[in-house]
Formats: sequence, C-alpha cells, structure tokens
Amino acid sequence: MFTASVIGGLEKFPALIMKPDPSLRKRLLIAAILIPVFILFAWVGRWPFAILVAIIITLAAFELWQLFRKGGFSPSLALMLIFTFLAIILRHLLNFQFSDLLLAVLVLAAMFYHVLEHQKGGKNSAVSFFLTLGGPLYLGWLGAYAVSIRNLDNGLYWILLVIVIIVIADTGAYAIGRKFGRHKMFPRVSPQKSWEGYIAGIVTGILAGWGVAALWHGFIPAILPVHGIILGVVISILAPMGDFGESMLKRHFNVKDSGTILLDHGGFLDRIDSILWAITIGYYLIIFIAG
Repeated sequence: MFTASVIGGLEKFPALIMKPDPSLRKRLLIAAILIPVFILFAWVGRWPFAILVAIIITLAAFELWQLFRKGGFSPSLALMLIFTFLAIILRHLLNFQFSDLLLAVLVLAAMFYHVLEHQKGGKNSAVSFFLTLGGPLYLGWLGAYAVSIRNLDNGLYWILLVIVIIVIADTGAYAIGRKFGRHKMFPRVSPQKSWEGYIAGIVTGILAGWGVAALWHGFIPAILPVHGIILGVVISILAPMGDFGESMLKRHFNVKDSGTILLDHGGFLDRIDSILWAITIGYYLIIFIAG
C-alpha cells in the first residue's frame, strides 16, 4: 500500500510543477529574502555573523517566552534573553571555555529570581524556573553551534553547506509531503507531516549535500563530495525531529505559530526549529569527518 501510494503520487508530479502550491511560493519567498542575508553576514566575517545569529536566536527566545506566558507560566524574560544572547556571543569569543560558568550562573540566577517571585505570590514558580533554564539551553546553546561551525577552518563553506542541506531537505519534504503525503508520521504532534514527505526530504537533502560539497571542492580541496553526502544523510534523517519538537510545544500551548514577525510564516522560532538540530549535528559530524 505504501509503495503504491508513493508511485501514484509520483505520477501526479507534473501537476506540482505546473500549479505550485501558494503556501510553497510564500515559503520560498521568505527563504529568498532570509538566505541571502544569512550568506552575506557569513561572508562578511565572523563577528557580523555571530551578531546576526545572536539577534535571530534572541528574537526566537522572546517568542518562546510568549508561548510559555500563554500557557500560564512566568519564566523570566530578562534572564532568557540575556543568557541566550550571551551563550552565542561567548561561544564566538571563547569557544567552549567558561561555558560551565555561564550555565552555573544561569541556574543560580534563575532560582534566585523564581524564589522571590514565589514569595510575592507568583503561581507555577517551580515550573517557570525550569522554563527559564530551558529557553537559553535550547535556543542559546544549540543556536551557538552556527557560530562554532563558522569559526572552524573553512567555516564559511561548512556553515553554508549545512544550511543548504536542511533548507533543501525541509523544502523537499514540505512540497512532496503536502502534495502526495498519505501516511502520517506523528499525527498527534504534527498532522501534516507524512512519511512520503520525510523520505523526499532525505533524498533532496542528500542530493543538496553532494552537489554543494562537489562545488566547494573546486575551491576548498579539503571539502569532499562524500562529506556532503554524509552530512546530507545524517542531517536529513535526524533534523526533522526539531520541527516535531517545536510542533509539540505549539500543540501544547494551542497556537498555530510561535510569532508573526515573518507574516504568514510565523516567527523565527518556526523557521529555525530543524536548523537548531542541523547545526548541532553538523558541527560534530564536521569535526569527526574533517577534523
């Protein structure tokens, strides 16, 4: 049944090309605006790139705080934003040095804040304490891996390779899954995600990884096409879980999007969910295969 469904869907593939989905067009338009900005800042230098990443991730932290507030919780906005921003800037300045100190100060400051909040009559202070910790850990710590990749040798090419893989994989999964998806993966978490789309994302991610790495190899001999294939396989298989994770949060708090800054495409948190997984996985894969 599954094979027949896929084959039947592929027979309709020309219709997808002739009559593109309006949502897909909007998705591609947003990408066409954001990706050149990302590439420009990555190309200009490490500091501009680190600042851009810090701003985007901190805006996503604000959106996450809004989600928690809608759920009746009261994490500290100041601590979430400050420590998310610091996690990225300090990663650029010091790599992983003193990261343990940053985490220790975050834990102590968050507990101090929420003890005072509870004393003043705040509700859900204990849960809010852990939410205050979770924001900078989830967004700041993982988001900083974009800076870690950029700061590697040939980091400009590595970060662009990772981003192209996840963007193409996400787009392929969305386009094919929306048109031909029949078998749902986790319908309670994300009703629109299908196995057909997931497989399409893996295929397109691998092709993107191979193609971009082959292109980079002409400039940077140390980057091999096989590196792109390895990154494409692992990232395309695992990174969609970041999308499911954010969908879980939105289902829990009964919202469609995390924000409105990107108009019909929600907020930055909606756009970076799978990227957070891709850059974290990508960093350690690059260290392993090219270090």
